[in-house]
Amino acid sequence: MHDERTRIEERVQRAHDQRIKPAIYAATVPLEVEAWQAPGEPVSFEEASAARYEPFAMNTPWGPPWGTTWFRMRGQVPAEWAGRRVETVIDLGFVGDWPGNQAEALVHLVDGRPLKAVNPLNQYVPVANPAVGGEQIDYLVEAASNPDILKDNFSRITPMGDKLTAGSAPLYTFQRADLAILDEEVFHLDLDLQVLRGLMVHLPDHEPRRHEILHALDRAMDALDLDDVAGTAAAVREVLAPVLARPAHASAHTVSGVGHAHIDSAWLWPIRETKRKTSRTFSNVTALADEYDDFIFACSQAQQYEWVRDNYPHVWARIQESVKKGQWAPVGGMWVEADGNLPGGEAMARQLIHGKRFFIEHFGIETKGVWLPDSFGYTAAYPQLAKLAGNEWFLTQKISWNQTNKFPHHTFWWEGIDGTRIYTHFPPVDTYNARFSGEEMDRAVRNYSEKGGGTRSLAPFGWGDGGGGPTREIMERARRLADLEGSPKVVIEHPDDFFAQARAEYPDAPVWVGELYLELHRATYTSQARTKQGNRRSEHKLREAELWATTAALHAPGYAYPYEKLDRLWKTVLLHQFHDILPGSSIAWVHREAEAEYARVAGELEALTAEAVAALGAGSTRVFNTSPYDRSEVVRTSTGTPAFVEVPANGSAPLAGARPARPVTVSGRVLDNGLVRVTVAEDGTLESVFDLRAGREVLASAGNLLRLHTDLPNYWDAWDIDSHYRNRYTDLLEATAVEVVSEDPLEGAIRVTRSFGKGSKITQTISVRADSPRIDFATEIDWHEAEKILKAAFPVDVRAAHSSAEIQFGHVQRPTHTNTTWEAARFEVSGHRWVHIAEPGYGVAVLNDSTYGHDVSRTVREDGGTTTTVRLSLVRAPRIPDPEADQGKHRFTYSLLPGASIDETVAEGYSLNLPLRVADAAGAPEPVVSVDGQGVTVEAVKLADDASGDVVVRLYESGGGRAQGVLRTGFPLAGAQVTDLLERPLEDAAVEDGGVRVSLRPFQVLTLRLRRG
Repeated sequence: MHDERTRIEERVQRAHDQRIKPAIYAATVPLEVEAWQAPGEPVSFEEASAARYEPFAMNTPWGPPWGTTWFRMRGQVPAEWAGRRVETVIDLGFVGDWPGNQAEALVHLVDGRPLKAVNPLNQYVPVANPAVGGEQIDYLVEAASNPDILKDNFSRITPMGDKLTAGSAPLYTFQRADLAILDEEVFHLDLDLQVLRGLMVHLPDHEPRRHEILHALDRAMDALDLDDVAGTAAAVREVLAPVLARPAHASAHTVSGVGHAHIDSAWLWPIRETKRKTSRTFSNVTALADEYDDFIFACSQAQQYEWVRDNYPHVWARIQESVKKGQWAPVGGMWVEADGNLPGGEAMARQLIHGKRFFIEHFGIETKGVWLPDSFGYTAAYPQLAKLAGNEWFLTQKISWNQTNKFPHHTFWWEGIDGTRIYTHFPPVDTYNARFSGEEMDRAVRNYSEKGGGTRSLAPFGWGDGGGGPTREIMERARRLADLEGSPKVVIEHPDDFFAQARAEYPDAPVWVGELYLELHRATYTSQARTKQGNRRSEHKLREAELWATTAALHAPGYAYPYEKLDRLWKTVLLHQFHDILPGSSIAWVHREAEAEYARVAGELEALTAEAVAALGAGSTRVFNTSPYDRSEVVRTSTGTPAFVEVPANGSAPLAGARPARPVTVSGRVLDNGLVRVTVAEDGTLESVFDLRAGREVLASAGNLLRLHTDLPNYWDAWDIDSHYRNRYTDLLEATAVEVVSEDPLEGAIRVTRSFGKGSKITQTISVRADSPRIDFATEIDWHEAEKILKAAFPVDVRAAHSSAEIQFGHVQRPTHTNTTWEAARFEVSGHRWVHIAEPGYGVAVLNDSTYGHDVSRTVREDGGTTTTVRLSLVRAPRIPDPEADQGKHRFTYSLLPGASIDETVAEGYSLNLPLRVADAAGAPEPVVSVDGQGVTVEAVKLADDASGDVVVRLYESGGGRAQGVLRTGFPLAGAQVTDLLERPLEDAAVEDGGVRVSLRPFQVLTLRLRRG
């Protein structure tokens, strides 16, 4: 047989694209259209319906950036269309090849009920099937003219990311608003051809099945009358029917399709637009569920449900009905799809608590898995927290984006830092926006790593980010692929069902231990420093407010615990932990609003804490310690003078009375407190840090070396830092001033000022305090650089085999060498409050109060000694998508802690991030809780969420070993229970001598519910 593949494939493609697709709509009549441009921000339906509309013609430009235009559309179904399937087709002037992040619209009836959204790949609104003729059409269409930030593939700086800079020129040109007849035979022929062509071109040339389909398509084209596609479509489909009816092989891979519409809670649009995106997409989804009984849609992010509930009650009612029918599957159990690295431990717990509770309360459903397809790496604390929240499985996809190493598994057990394992799946289709194309189905099978062990994978399908979610075309492709020779079998099912079957057939799946590090998007640990600082400080202020509110509730008559306020503030912070807000990868508008929200949260929490402390009574000046560790340190009074205090963990003490054993002396540029002696060089770097206790020099070369690197990644500016950034840099060695600013015996300080670059300035106050080996670097930066990253380096004379970095409820160890590509790929990593390096017998920590990105490297000196260098990433200057990212002023502190063990580092990390509070108060009561025993760290103290008055304490083992201790209470204790994260009892806890005895494995998290006597 002659090889005619090229001729046939080109023939089919042209006939399909130029004849069949245009014939899907058999006839059209235009609607009458009027328009009204809403001023400013979006308005309610009631306001829009009362507005004055003007005539509007097709091919007219409309829509300023971030604007809202309301269109009134009227028409009547022609009488001769009776018996046909009639739809409205609306093209707002869609652009590009990405269906999200551009023009979108929600179609309403004139009584305000939303019908369905209009999106680039979902332009129809059902009218009647079958039509009787004469039906009246009267719509109000809310159209959003969101700019296409992605149109230049992130290659150009754009002002479109903020309404303040975007301008007012119209972005789109309206193309059509028609009533149309959907020719269902042609519609299905189009789908038949799509599926067969997609399958054929991805089958190997030697497969007979490929050639069988090829020649069936050729015969089908012979049956097609190009001048009468509608009249011959049925005959063409009859030719194709036999090849579509051939069943899949018995051993064919099974793809579990789950409807999905990944909607970033903010990204290239502000939060206000996400509220509208959810209403549009969810309208589409519920409409599709009415049309396809076998459709199942999985949706995460309780926050988005709440937005719809509060703003779109008709859509909310439709969601509730779809949930009851089993077609809508709440999943994920988190408030938002948060970043997987940066939220603190308690915040990550609250993500799960608030998310799970929302779905239980509103749908009676307890979600079983963590659904997090698009975060930028995943902390090794996740398995334990997920299990403690009642989850059985974990799903993500983003690790498939790795730059260097291909992750070896798709279905596996993921083991966390405490030993907890959770069944985990990475869809081998490598997308969370699948559409069941031939390419995707081929990739899912070829890519699947568990062949021979498992036989199934999951594919989330649907257009995300405002693209409208799943479509009928995708559903039709899924139906054709349910049992088709040469293709994997597709079944639409709930993700819980997929995981149950996958685990049943493959219970001994391989194990991956530790963090799921994404070898990409490493700059998200640093970008938008003020957003990250707002998160860190909000987390610690929430801890503080809850502790002192609990103290006041237990001991201050008449004080009411602020349940509602704390709940609302937690949810605000959780929202901003979304995986494109906290990582710093959103447009300027998002981060501008985030900074304002963090400021508001800080103000409210400060007021709540002050109110709780005041409720304890007045009478003397006391110091309050929110840290879980006793503290002996210098604090500043209300007049700004330093004082030395000793304060118990979670408690308070009088301001006066304590005396330090080792005051500070200042001599020239030398600060000495008997524990450490710090010498500042003329250029402002640290010339020496001598540990007087250990009798050894800490530094191998100049410390606190500020280095400015060129930072232009190959792509994804705000997201990425590529390894070549290390090759070009400038060391900031010119100081405009080095001056002693404090010679107080309690605190010696030297201020170093530097100017550099494009008008940037850094002022650092280097402080040593009485009785503390910690050296603080209070830093103010006025930052005006572009495409740069600033790092602070501490080259330490320690031969460290690994670094330890704090994560949620523990820490992870990472090698300091680069023996393998896996280790070399970790050239920038994340940590929370501290990084620790050590050799046997001696350790050094670098602490921070607001940054996350860092790197640790090791080299051997000519004298044979080893230098291990810890470098904090302080601030970046990406230009895309926010051209002004990080510009302006920053204030933060980082610290060097010589001679530190892990336990000491944990304690100092809390101290740096939880400043002592000085307030007027009476003799405060005993701490709500205290712990006898090493390594047991209290993370949260609060009243139970059910308002029962029980006290809930979350604690964990923080050193990486076993820990035993007794939790003692500052109130009469009647009983105690071990609970899950949602404060539901698991077992009784042993109460002995008025306390609770605890025994923890390494990094175990334990939640106790304490009943008051």
